[in-house]
Amino acid sequence: MAVAVRRDTRMRVAEYKEWVAARPEGERWELIDGVPVMMAPPAYRHQQIVSNLEAALRRLARPRGCWALSNLAVLSDAFDDYAPIPDALVHCGVALKDGYVSDPLLVAEVLSPSTMINDRGYKADFYQSVPSLQTLLLIYPDEARIEVWRRAAEWTLRFAGSGESIDLPELGGALAVADVYDGIDF
Repeated sequence: MAVAVRRDTRMRVAEYKEWVAARPEGERWELIDGVPVMMAPPAYRHQQIVSNLEAALRRLARPRGCWALSNLAVLSDAFDDYAPIPDALVHCGVALKDGYVSDPLLVAEVLSPSTMINDRGYKADFYQSVPSLQTLLLIYPDEARIEVWRRAAEWTLRFAGSGESIDLPELGGALAVADVYDGIDF
């Protein structure tokens, strides 16, 4: 009796890096559970929030010799089949040689209805596996609400809403929720 052998067709990060480098300029891909997933252009509201967030984080990051950036894939030694691209991150230290970062200090995702389950589940678990990460922000687009995951002995969660600020001791300051939602109508 013949037995079929199932081949694992999931991509690993090294294979993905080669594959994505050959894709046309302008395409945005991330590796999710071993599968390359093309990213759709973000909605206008989503992009407004990201722009606000990046500007606010940059004000905190630059005096510390850090950068608030977007469009970089995050890598973790704990997941060899995952290279997500968060909406924004803070990276400190020397400039990167490519579009991959394995030591972000902060990562932020603006939630979307189509990706919320993954962003708050497996992707959040992935980010929390990155040893350098101190803060994970999950930002709601339709209300002034931010999930603030902080690394302590264990990961802790709190919610920040309208009129509040998020302490970011790793950046020596605080992020006002109002700054993230500047110009956004609810």
